Amino acid sequence: MSETRNLKQEIDVKLHDPVLRDALSRFADQYPASRLKSYANVDSIEDLRDDLKEMKHWTVQHIEEVADEFEKNVKARGGHFFRAKDGDDVKKYVLQICKEQNVKRVVKSKSMASEEIHLNECFTENGIHVRETDLGEWMLAVADQKPSHMVMPAIHLNRQQCAGFFSHELKEEIPPDIPFMISTARRVLREEFLSADMGITGANFGIAENGAIGLVTNEGNARLVTTLPRIHVVLIGYEKLIPKIEDAAKILRLLPRNGTCQRMTSYMTMVDGPTPVIHKVDGKWVEEDRQQYVILLDNGRLKAAHDPKLQEVYQCVRCCSCLNVCPIWTLVGGHVYGHIYSGGIGAILTGILGNMEAFGQFSDLCIGCRRCTTVCPGKIPIPDIIDELRSRYVKEHGLALPEKTVFQKILTNRSIFHRLIRIASIAQKPVASGGFVRNLPLFFAGMTKGRSLPAIADKPFRDRFPDLAKKNPSNPKKTVAFFSGCNLDFVFPDTSVHVVEVLQDLGYAVKYPMEQSCCGKPVLGMGDRETGRKIAKQNIEAFENAGVDVILTACPTCAETLSHTYHMIFEDDPEWSARADAFAKKIYEFTSFVANAYEKAGRLKKQTAPGAHKVTYHDSCHMRRGLGIYKEPRALLDSIPNVDFVEMKNPDKCCGMAGAFGVKYSEISLPMLSEKIQNIKDTGADTIAVACPACMMQIGGGLDKQAPNIKIRHVADILAEALHE
Repeated sequence: MSETRNLKQEIDVKLHDPVLRDALSRFADQYPASRLKSYANVDSIEDLRDDLKEMKHWTVQHIEEVADEFEKNVKARGGHFFRAKDGDDVKKYVLQICKEQNVKRVVKSKSMASEEIHLNECFTENGIHVRETDLGEWMLAVADQKPSHMVMPAIHLNRQQCAGFFSHELKEEIPPDIPFMISTARRVLREEFLSADMGITGANFGIAENGAIGLVTNEGNARLVTTLPRIHVVLIGYEKLIPKIEDAAKILRLLPRNGTCQRMTSYMTMVDGPTPVIHKVDGKWVEEDRQQYVILLDNGRLKAAHDPKLQEVYQCVRCCSCLNVCPIWTLVGGHVYGHIYSGGIGAILTGILGNMEAFGQFSDLCIGCRRCTTVCPGKIPIPDIIDELRSRYVKEHGLALPEKTVFQKILTNRSIFHRLIRIASIAQKPVASGGFVRNLPLFFAGMTKGRSLPAIADKPFRDRFPDLAKKNPSNPKKTVAFFSGCNLDFVFPDTSVHVVEVLQDLGYAVKYPMEQSCCGKPVLGMGDRETGRKIAKQNIEAFENAGVDVILTACPTCAETLSHTYHMIFEDDPEWSARADAFAKKIYEFTSFVANAYEKAGRLKKQTAPGAHKVTYHDSCHMRRGLGIYKEPRALLDSIPNVDFVEMKNPDKCCGMAGAFGVKYSEISLPMLSEKIQNIKDTGADTIAVACPACMMQIGGGLDKQAPNIKIRHVADILAEALHE
């Protein structure tokens, strides 16, 4: 059972922690460039990532035989070996060693597996002195805190706070001078190393071929933990096993660069069995064999290894690059966004390790922006695995009543859904003006703090389309079916009109199947796949009946859902899987489709006329990383004479909308939005172009409150306006 968390309260505390915000934001700004600099001498980062992924994939497919070989070779070199089913197994085994070997003092190097099973608490409860020797872990232990990052556990602290913890622990005044604190730590910890009976380490990898483990560190404490105490205990999870010595290089070429932006860390230690140890017995120095105990921890890992939906987690090397680029972790840190393990990968590990209740409490902090997938050495599709676990959580626990009612009773019934939207367009009139809802009363007020909300249009696109259809060319090149999605139908119908006008100008006739509804992303994102399948079937049937070869959408979220997600949710249904695949092959995103047509027509040429207005562009997450489309909208903007296109800083960083996230976690969404608006303002542009209606809602609402002189336009709007000039 997990303790129920007040996540909103935790978020509020961290957002008002200036030390954490400063430390994490500076690190997030510096990390991308520092990481790339460490790869400066590498021909292809992608080749290295592919090599690692391939090796790890092979290993998980043969995990039992790799584990058997690892055990055989650990024993052959004189080590003891134990397979632990769970944390209780580990603690029972380690306490038995302590009893048999008269262990009174333990030193540890950083090990997230030991955090996972609460090993330190076990020692303390049984009267055994335990000391963390990683500098960050030691300070956190003194502060009674958990790591907020798997590589840099105390990244959320500044030097003044660290000095305070040192002073409290050592009962002397320690100045906030980093070299002095490090020197002091070495002096204090030296006594711990020399007096310890047992040293406990984790392992960055365990090599089946020879039974060795590898430790990649910068402080050197892990090396001392393995060499000074007379007993060395290794706690290693199944996912850390690799087949051969040469495979270690595949990890070492990526782990330091992604983890700490170094080509290589200060210490690379290989331990291949027990070695002689010299220590004092009755005042005399005696040499005897050290004892080595290797504990292979399961705790849900083997079950994941045999689960085709979850086994990709074995490609993780614990570099934490996914956290380093995560916009949510950057704002609130790992104590909020995590349970033991932090961030998106932490949510996955929490679920896999059997704590689905804890997973359910913080997993929706993942906004699915996919920045993590661009840097992960093992190319783990972190958002996809989180979605899979969410669906399993919902299947087991169900949805909360409000979501269940909206999803299962309203979104699946198109006529009711659309009727309610029309009613809302009338009900909003007292608080709407100029296309926005700028202020809401009472407990809704927070939703319009720092941003306005877009008003629902008086006349949806579906009511406008019949008149537009009359302008279709009489002898079209092709007939294109337009999937608008909810926003372009009911919130931004003018943009939908412009989409149709651009297509008609290119010689295409446009159809609009009236039976289409929401793409289902809000439902699927919450984990309700059963309702998502019902919605998907409605849309597939609607467009099958349209009888066209091209289905176009100007919403990248819809495009990704229709072309990728529908295939995934029907994997176990042969009939609908085939229909979903046929449907997906017809899906095109607007800017990529039009850019291709413009290029064929010779209209995709860079040109800027005198007096052109400055326009910058924001990449939506689903567009850039979900669909891999980023050159096409820029090429289209460059082809418009009255547009002077300029890039902004971090154009592909999430604006903070992320569907329901922007409403549910508005306190996180708004800082993300403010950063985006500042980057827009810094370009000097008078217009921000987007290709996503959700981003249009978020950024447009923020500009209305924070920079009303800057306008937002969908690329389709700008293209259509150019046609009329």
